[in-house]
Amino acid sequence: MTFVAIEEHWTTPQLTAALRKLPEESRDDSLAFNEMGDNLSRLEDIGEARIAAMDEQGVDIQVLSLAPPATGPLAAADAVPLSRDTNDLAAEAVRRHPTRLRAMCTLPMADPAAVAGELERAAGLGFVGAMVYGRTGETALDDPCYEDLFATAAALGRPIFIHPQIPPRAVREAAYGGFEPMTSLALSTFSWGWHLEAALAALRLIARGTFDRHPDLQIVLGHWGELLLFWSDRTDSLARIAGLEQKTSDYLRTNVHITSSGMLSPALLHHALEVTTVDRLLFSTDYPFQRPGRTEIRQFLTEFGTEEERHKFTSGNARKLFRIDA
Repeated sequence: MTFVAIEEHWTTPQLTAALRKLPEESRDDSLAFNEMGDNLSRLEDIGEARIAAMDEQGVDIQVLSLAPPATGPLAAADAVPLSRDTNDLAAEAVRRHPTRLRAMCTLPMADPAAVAGELERAAGLGFVGAMVYGRTGETALDDPCYEDLFATAAALGRPIFIHPQIPPRAVREAAYGGFEPMTSLALSTFSWGWHLEAALAALRLIARGTFDRHPDLQIVLGHWGELLLFWSDRTDSLARIAGLEQKTSDYLRTNVHITSSGMLSPALLHHALEVTTVDRLLFSTDYPFQRPGRTEIRQFLTEFGTEEERHKFTSGNARKLFRIDA
């Protein structure tokens, strides 16, 4: 059985240095997770050591994406060249390992006028999609300034992965503050806040009518849908009020793909299958932040009812969505 893992992270020393230099009010504190344990050395390797880690897990192809916060917090003058440089490095890694690696590009979201052009350039280099975040500074992903991004992604057939990000500082202080600093950071990121931010970004795109204007646009949400799948009974009420053509749950089944992000939970799988179909589910390990082993992965696959379903989850759906040749 072939495994295509689609949310597998990397970074560069140059990007890390640029993010560290940001003033406190612009800094993304979740950068600390990149530097825990041996994460940073693993993130910075997109060569032989990564291939060895893939072999150990039993992963055949990784789709690379920059680790959060990518170039998002940077000013436009820095985000544009660094996005281009990192995309060039990822393209070179794919050229060196054409049977093992693919990549999603990063985009200079701080300069909306440059975003669609970089996506087009990256698509020409063979990138299979793009990873973005729900907010750049105070500008939401559904802001009209990014309309060209979604039009271009739909036209090129390149899915947009919406990755979680840390909440705005004011929200962090009001909703997640009052604890020891690392506890507050954990509450506002991987344990809760990250996932609300990503779900809200997707929900805002739906409410903005993005998929009505671009019915071919596909987005990807990690962590079994970033809590959004659990609340579709309530979010369906948006349709009438926002003047949408479909219910929210309909868009989830036609325009949204869901990844496992290394969370190999049978309960989450079975709930996802109650809301969407197996054709919308994608395998990912969230490397190097999650590192499920070969045995754990194989055991999880027994939760699927048929060999066809297992194939769709492990590689078939990813190959179709990201246009990855066999």
